[in-house]
Amino acid sequence: MEFIDYYKILGLTKKATEKEIKAAYRKLARKHHPDLNPNNQEAENKFKQVNEAYEVLGDPEKRKKYNEFGKDWKHADEFKEAQRQRQQQRQQQQAYGGAGASSSQHEFSGDFSDFFESMFGGQGRGARQTKYRGQDLNAELHLNIKDVYTSQKQTLTVNGKKIRLSFPAGIENGQVIKINGHGAPGANGGPNGDLYITFSIKNDTKFKRDGKHLYTTADLDLYTALLGGEVLIDTFDGQVKLKVAPETQSGTKIKLKGKGFPVYKKENEYGDLFVTYEVKLPTNLSQKEKELLTELKNIRDHG
Repeated sequence: MEFIDYYKILGLTKKATEKEIKAAYRKLARKHHPDLNPNNQEAENKFKQVNEAYEVLGDPEKRKKYNEFGKDWKHADEFKEAQRQRQQQRQQQQAYGGAGASSSQHEFSGDFSDFFESMFGGQGRGARQTKYRGQDLNAELHLNIKDVYTSQKQTLTVNGKKIRLSFPAGIENGQVIKINGHGAPGANGGPNGDLYITFSIKNDTKFKRDGKHLYTTADLDLYTALLGGEVLIDTFDGQVKLKVAPETQSGTKIKLKGKGFPVYKKENEYGDLFVTYEVKLPTNLSQKEKELLTELKNIRDHG
């Protein structure tokens, strides 16, 4: 098995931090993504390599094994177990007066690759063909917040394969979901790995989202704020008409129950919408308006 330098693929060194690894992966994954490079086999191969590299280096435990065992990192646990058993055998033989390992027993004295080849990859008589689970893969799906307000179906290209994905409304930015069996294929008849999809959700609306709740502001003209009336409020899926109480102050907050964001995997359940009123003062006053406001001020000042 040829050694693949995952650090080189991501343009990093072994000293790279988790943050640097993630940043390099995202940059290269976007650059070589098949959707942005249609019919480009070289870009598709690069995209596969970048995903494979991040699948290993993006996982602290896998990265540790890779740093120690290189291309044989998948079999690190088997190697350590074999070392433990051989050490135990030597201790038992010494306890019974043995001078060392029996000449009939196979002692591992080569490098990691020799050991793995003899134990798992040999084709001679009695060779073991252990089944190994395929690597997990990681992908990132970029959506707009409007896309996740309702349940959706999306087609992803992962490892050169198109995957039809259905997901319920309410997905959050940064949320990760697992698709069983859609990772890299297993070895020697072992099961496929899984696919982990991270959602990157862009919010270019006037609404701030916090979980299932939404927050926004609404303008009130001075006269409606003072005298009361009605105002049209934008919600995420339309407008509603609300009554405004007289003498409503700027900064007043109201709650519209059930007008927030859908709750993930809970059908027909929504959070709330919180609206903050902002009273806007009139500009470009006419002479008559100024006179009336002056008269109003005098009334307030002198009772």
